[in-house]
Amino acid sequence: MSSPERWSRPQPSGAPAATAASPTAEQVIAGLRATSEGGPELVQLLTPEGERVDHPDFHIDITPDELRDLYRDMVLVRRADREANALQRQGQLGLWVPLLGQEAAQIGAGRALRPTDMAFPSYREHGVAWCRGVHPKEIVGMFRGVDHGAWDPVDRRFHPYTIVIGNQCLNAAGYAMGQRFDGKVGDDNGEATMVFFGDGATSQGDVHEAFVWASVYDAPLVFFCQNNQWAISEPTERQSRLPLYQRARGYGFPGIRVDGNDVLATLAVARWALDECRHGNGPVLIEAFTYRMDSHTTSDDATRYRLSQEVEEWKLKDPIERVKAHLSRNGFADHDFFDGVQAEADELAAVLREHCVNLPEPPPGRMFDNVYAEPSATLEAQRNEYETYLAGFAGGEH
Repeated sequence: MSSPERWSRPQPSGAPAATAASPTAEQVIAGLRATSEGGPELVQLLTPEGERVDHPDFHIDITPDELRDLYRDMVLVRRADREANALQRQGQLGLWVPLLGQEAAQIGAGRALRPTDMAFPSYREHGVAWCRGVHPKEIVGMFRGVDHGAWDPVDRRFHPYTIVIGNQCLNAAGYAMGQRFDGKVGDDNGEATMVFFGDGATSQGDVHEAFVWASVYDAPLVFFCQNNQWAISEPTERQSRLPLYQRARGYGFPGIRVDGNDVLATLAVARWALDECRHGNGPVLIEAFTYRMDSHTTSDDATRYRLSQEVEEWKLKDPIERVKAHLSRNGFADHDFFDGVQAEADELAAVLREHCVNLPEPPPGRMFDNVYAEPSATLEAQRNEYETYLAGFAGGEH
């Protein structure tokens, strides 16, 4: 795969460079409207109709088997997501954060990671978790309130979910700086880190602080922004007057926009960005231009702030359907294959449901466990007071 022209970092100059006249507000707004479909800078290898297209800077060689595997990943992840969403509606989960519509962005990026790389998610990266070997069963416990995440982040190379918006970017920047300080970058065997966040998070100070630290220390960090067009109820134009990927230039590293509904383009761009990082060329910002087909979370009602026409238009760009169309059109898959994947997805959903509803309810006193590494007299006093309170109810339970 060829790479785009290497980024030239700004050099000190004795005299300021000439600048063009600042655009008017009307020109900026017109530019935003022109990029509502991603704009001409959008990297795309598979059209919404399922046709392969070329890109001058990115090429990916992929076998039919690999393409079928990507399709399977997306179908299974979507089915698990829909089952978890239903479980929340039925009172089995306290909350769910759907990924519907963002499967290509997450699977493409997740499959670009090597086993030695590290990933830092927000709270929606169920697809990336799947790629890192984290089963949906290990995720639902958090949303049921029985654990904090059932996987080992060191073993899976996948950090626990982060609820505080944008905080994972600072965590990732620190980790990536450590990779560089430890000499784990510089060649084909180098390590890299990828951090995931949404367009709304780009308005948080933590994200911008992470941009600064990663940039000045040339940290091997890929900032992967899933621009799903809505920061809860605020559209992207309320987050930035310019395309998000262009923000990287202000911090001195390259940014690129990819069709986040195109799993092949996302895979190709993510591989390139990770390769840049592992070779010691510093951070990269990827803006995956995608769409959140469902509400922000199950506590949100997206019909209150966006038009159904907008959703219907994005349905035509469904990331799974375009791969299915490509497989069918080129004779890479038949009905038996698609039926088999769907049956596997339904089985996954059944396993997830059975696991979720049978999760043991933790004892109330567990909230005091693992708060501090060493025992605390104050905490123990609070535990004793709480246990005395519970003992006052019939049967010793509240």
